[in-house]
Amino acid sequence: MSWQDYVDKQLLASRCVTKAAIAGHDGNIWAKSDGFEVSKDELTKLVQGFDKQDILTSAGVTLAGNRYIYLSGTDKVIRAKLGKVGVHCMKTQQAVVVSLYEDPIQPQQAASVVEKLGDYLVSCGY
Repeated sequence: MSWQDYVDKQLLASRCVTKAAIAGHDGNIWAKSDGFEVSKDELTKLVQGFDKQDILTSAGVTLAGNRYIYLSGTDKVIRAKLGKVGVHCMKTQQAVVVSLYEDPIQPQQAASVVEKLGDYLVSCGY
C-alpha cells in the first residue's frame, strides 16, 4: 500500500477524518489529501511540539495557514481545535500522521482512526 493509499483508504475513507497528511519527522510530506496545503515548516514545528509541548501551549498548532488552539498532548499524540475543526496527530518512530475533522465528527472517532493507523505503522517499523 502506498502512503497515499493510507491517507485515502485508511483515514479519509473512514469518514472520521476530513483532511489528512503523513510526513516524516523532518517535515517532508509523504502523502496528503487534496486541498490540505500543509507546509514542511508547519510539520517540522508540529514534530518538535511532541517533545516540547510548551511551544504549542503558547503558539498553538499551525496547519495549512490556520492556527489551532492546543488542547492536550503527549510524546505520541497532539490534540488541537479551532471552532468546529479539530486536529488529531500521532507521532510514530519515523512519521507523523496529521488529521483534521469537522463537526459532526466527534474527537474520539478521529482519534480512534488516526491512532489505529499510527499503531499499525509502528508495528511495521515506521
